[in-house]
Amino acid sequence: MIMLLANFLVAASATMVLPFLSLYIDTFGEFSHEYVQRWSGLVFGITFLTAFFISPLWGRVGDRFGYKPILLITGYGIAASIFMMGFMDSVLGLFLLRMVMGAVTGFIPTSMALISAQTPKEEAGRTLGTLQMGTVSGGLFGPVIGGLLADSVGFSYTFIFTSIAITGAATLVLLGINEQRNTEQTAKRNKYSSKEVLHHLFSHKLLVTVLLLSFLIQVANFSIQPLLALYVDELTSSQNLAFLAGIAFSATGLGNLLSTRWWGQLGDEIGYEKVLSILLVLASIFIFPQALAVELWQLVLFRFLFGIAIGGMIPCVTAYIRQESPLSMQGEVLGYTQSFRFLGNVVGPAFGGIVSGYIGISSVFYVTGALFLGAFGLLWWSIRHSDTMSHVKDY
Repeated sequence: MIMLLANFLVAASATMVLPFLSLYIDTFGEFSHEYVQRWSGLVFGITFLTAFFISPLWGRVGDRFGYKPILLITGYGIAASIFMMGFMDSVLGLFLLRMVMGAVTGFIPTSMALISAQTPKEEAGRTLGTLQMGTVSGGLFGPVIGGLLADSVGFSYTFIFTSIAITGAATLVLLGINEQRNTEQTAKRNKYSSKEVLHHLFSHKLLVTVLLLSFLIQVANFSIQPLLALYVDELTSSQNLAFLAGIAFSATGLGNLLSTRWWGQLGDEIGYEKVLSILLVLASIFIFPQALAVELWQLVLFRFLFGIAIGGMIPCVTAYIRQESPLSMQGEVLGYTQSFRFLGNVVGPAFGGIVSGYIGISSVFYVTGALFLGAFGLLWWSIRHSDTMSHVKDY
């Protein structure tokens, strides 16, 4: 329960500042519209790009010394960087602070590794699905809370309040979490080199596939998000465009929130790779009709159904890693998984922008659906190939 609440606070706080980053940059001086747009993209993306390189390192340190210390370092580190953003008056300074934030962005994946290590394999999907509810709900309400705070108290105080919330989350971990570690596990933590971890990854085709799926899922999910307000504008003539775009955006998060624990539990019962296959097909089925929407309610409905489909993907990926990787290297393996997710966060918006620029916004839904189908094909091939290799070994 403590980690669920902590993940909610971190996820909400991390997304609080995203809606007004471009507006905040605009307050630094008299800049052209193109300048603000360019730097908004750079400031947004640098956090994920930095995290892409650093996440495996945090995972490895967590495997060796325990996950709780990493939760405290990353929690207080994120809080400090966001606090200083509230006093920034230059674009370059904000860019550097967002880079620092990326370097210490490891709280949520480390929390998944911590809970995974404390959970029996047969219950991992349900438990990680429950934990994911905190992350999803935080991401769902964070932008709304951030927007309300920015309108009420201004940008600087919003950064300060955000940092206070993350400090609270880290303090909850400090006072309320007691990491269980035994002597045998501690001894094993020192036996795996990074080369051995990579060898373990690449010798298990399904694990490599899971890494690629983590990337493709984020690319597909993030490719449409920056364009959603523009697409909503095409479907309605209402003046409350930002509010309606928020509803369309939140519909996915709501579906995700309602389904994530159930999908994880189903994975415990029938196998995580099977559930992941089902989810990838459902995601493609529910995203194609979004391109054909002629009214806003149709878009919102299918965004909600799409959210239900993607709600179980991350818990199933994490639970599968829990099942297939030695406990003493799970943090580093999860770090690589998170790195590929961060890379997808960077590539997705750029990919969606390029596609929409050439063939229109609605076409992004078709291309995204094709990505999910391609991911399903990759997973199906990997499962079939792994089964074949298993039969050969048994023979």
